[in-house]
Amino acid sequence: MPDDTVSGRVDGNGCLVAAEPRLAELQRRAGGTEGGPIAVPQIAALVALAGKLGILVSRSVLAADGENDLDLWVRAQPEGDGVDLTIAGWNTRPAVTVSGDTGRREHDFLRAAADWLWETDQSLRITAISKEAAKALGSIDPFIGQPLTGLFRFSEGEGGDLPILTALAEHRRFEGQLGTVRTEAAPRVRLSAVPLTDGHGRFAGFRGTAEELEDAPDTGSRETALAVDVPDAFGRQLDQALRSPLDRIVANAESIQAQTEGPIRSDYSEYAGDIAAAGRHLLALIEDLVDLNAIEREDFEPRREAMDLADVARAAAGLLSVRADEKGIRIDRPADDEALAATGDYRRVLQILVNLVGNAVRYAPADSQVWIRCEHEGDLAAVIVADQGRGIAKEDQPKIFEKFERLSANEPGSGLGLYISRRLARAMGGDIEVDSAPGQGARFVLTLPLSA
Repeated sequence: MPDDTVSGRVDGNGCLVAAEPRLAELQRRAGGTEGGPIAVPQIAALVALAGKLGILVSRSVLAADGENDLDLWVRAQPEGDGVDLTIAGWNTRPAVTVSGDTGRREHDFLRAAADWLWETDQSLRITAISKEAAKALGSIDPFIGQPLTGLFRFSEGEGGDLPILTALAEHRRFEGQLGTVRTEAAPRVRLSAVPLTDGHGRFAGFRGTAEELEDAPDTGSRETALAVDVPDAFGRQLDQALRSPLDRIVANAESIQAQTEGPIRSDYSEYAGDIAAAGRHLLALIEDLVDLNAIEREDFEPRREAMDLADVARAAAGLLSVRADEKGIRIDRPADDEALAATGDYRRVLQILVNLVGNAVRYAPADSQVWIRCEHEGDLAAVIVADQGRGIAKEDQPKIFEKFERLSANEPGSGLGLYISRRLARAMGGDIEVDSAPGQGARFVLTLPLSA
C-alpha cells in the first residue's frame, strides 16, 4: 500500500469511529471531532453514496484545508453496517479562489429562489437531494444513483429552448430548464445549475436547484432529446420496462470502463466498454421504435414554431463533439453570430440534425472533417451536413430512407434513423435529400419553411 494511503471507518450514522492519524487530523482541522460526523463534505458525500448504493465508490475529490486545497483519492467500501475508507493522494495546492468562489456564489444566488437542491456526478447520476424534496418526491432514496433523467422529464420553454442541452454539451451553467418530476403527482419544476469541476479542472457534474411551479402537472408536454416521447401504452411500457434499467447498466458500465472506482484489469475495462456500447445500442433501438410508433400515427402533428436553425445546428454539433474528438474529426459548425430563421418543432429538428451529424461522424474517416452549413434555398431554410466518408452509390440513395434498411449487414443501428428523420422533416413542411458518389463523401440537406 502506498505510504500516503490512510484508512478509516464510518459507522451507520455517518460518524468517523476509527481513523489513522492523518485522517483524524484532517477531521479536526475541518471542525469535526473524533467519533463525530465526518466534517469534510466531499468525503461525507461519497460515504453516503456508497452506503446508499451498497457498492464501492472511488473517485478524486478536492477538499478545502485551511488556506489550501487537498487533492485526494477517496475509496469508500460498504462493509457490514458501515463504510471502510481508504484515502490517498494528499496533494496540497493553492485554493481555487476565483473560479471556485464564483461557482459557489452563483449557486448561492440560484438557491435563493429554490424549493430544493440536487447534485450529480460526472456521469449525471444523482449523488444528493436535499431533504426539502421529500414533499415532491415522497421518498428521496429511490432517486439516489439514478440518472438525472430518472428524476426529471425535461420539456421545452415557450421559445422552444432547451437550456440543459447546451449546458451538457459545453459544461456550463444553465437556468430556466422546465421539467416534470417523475412521480405520480408529477409536479412541474424550473431547474437551474452550475457545473462542478474536480481538482484537475475536469467536469465533475452539476449542482442544481429545483423551483416548484404553481401550474398544473405537465402531463402533455413534449420531452426533450434527452427523453423519448411516450405517446401511448406501447411507448410507456417500453420506457418503464426497459429504459430505466438500461440507463443504469450503461452508466455503471461507463464508470467501470473509465476506472472511476479505481484501476482494474485492461480486459475488464474492455468488457465494460462492450456492455456500455450494447446498452446504448438497445436504448437507441427503443427510441427508434417509440418514434416510429409516434410518427406513423394518423394524429401525429409536430409543432410549428419560429426557431434559429443555425442555433439548432450548433447545439447538435456540441452534443456530438466528444464522439468526433474520439476519432480526431473536426466539426466545422456555423459561427456563433450566424442565424437562419425557420419554422418547425425545435426538439424534432434537433433530433434530425443529431442523426445527420452523428451519421457523418460515424462514416467519416479518422482525422477528417464534417461541415455544417446554413443557407437559403428559395423559400426554404437549409442545413447542409457534409462528410469525407466513403460515399453512397446513386442506386443505393433511395434505399437509405426506407424503413429498417441498411446497406450492409455489418452497419450499426436499426435502419430507422433516416426514415424517421425524413418523415419528421416532411411532416414539418420540409424534406431531406442526399447528394453523394462512391469515394466522394456524402452531402445531406435538411430543408424547412422560412419563418415570417
